Amino acid sequence: MGRAFEFRKARKMKRWSAMSKAFTRIGKDIVMAVKEGGPDPDSNSRLRAVIQNAKSVNMPKDNVERAIKRASDKSQGDYKEVLFEGYAQHGIAVLIETATDNNTRTVANVRSYFNKTDGSLGTSGSVVFMFDHTCNFRVKAEGLIDLEELELELIDHGVEEIFEDKADEDDTDAVDGVMIYAPFESFGSIQAYLEENNIEILSSGFERIPQVTKKLTAEQVEDVEKLLEKLEEDDDVQNVYHTMDLN
Repeated sequence: MGRAFEFRKARKMKRWSAMSKAFTRIGKDIVMAVKEGGPDPDSNSRLRAVIQNAKSVNMPKDNVERAIKRASDKSQGDYKEVLFEGYAQHGIAVLIETATDNNTRTVANVRSYFNKTDGSLGTSGSVVFMFDHTCNFRVKAEGLIDLEELELELIDHGVEEIFEDKADEDDTDAVDGVMIYAPFESFGSIQAYLEENNIEILSSGFERIPQVTKKLTAEQVEDVEKLLEKLEEDDDVQNVYHTMDLN
């Protein structure tokens, strides 16, 4: 198995802590998707992807429809995607994706988290090169052709790694899936292939996989976790990535 498999396995151990937090993040994604391509998912591929993700976290259909309606209102403000980079203690690089309607607030908050945990907020480009920007799809395993055949079909679309992703035993609504990883820019091509071939997409998204990770002691991990927890609790933060070895 490759880096994407190991990254996925580690990330699954640490999901969004609260369902309401997940709904907030999906809601922002809906606003940005609607503002970019309109409220009709049939003609807005980004919105289709967000709706799939909403289903994967059991977000009620009514919530999704209300979010789309609000996003279509001209008075609804937009969210700007802003990337922050820095270092936690012990030389761990940290990359933070945010969606904010008040950049001044977000910058101040993120800087304070680094300062309070003896980290350092960096400048643009200081750590982003340490991560590969990837796209991913989780598709329904049932009815799929052999994984090797599927991989051969998708190689021309940029796919780099495919592997089974079993449903969590404690999630009675989950189904077994297959994870597909590729470079960021391959998202549209892969989405089109899966839809054209009636392969059910359970969820999709983008991730930043560290090229190299660093093993820390248990005490050092606790130091870094103090920063990560503060970042992940912030409503403006969508995703946090780092170079700490979680295995």
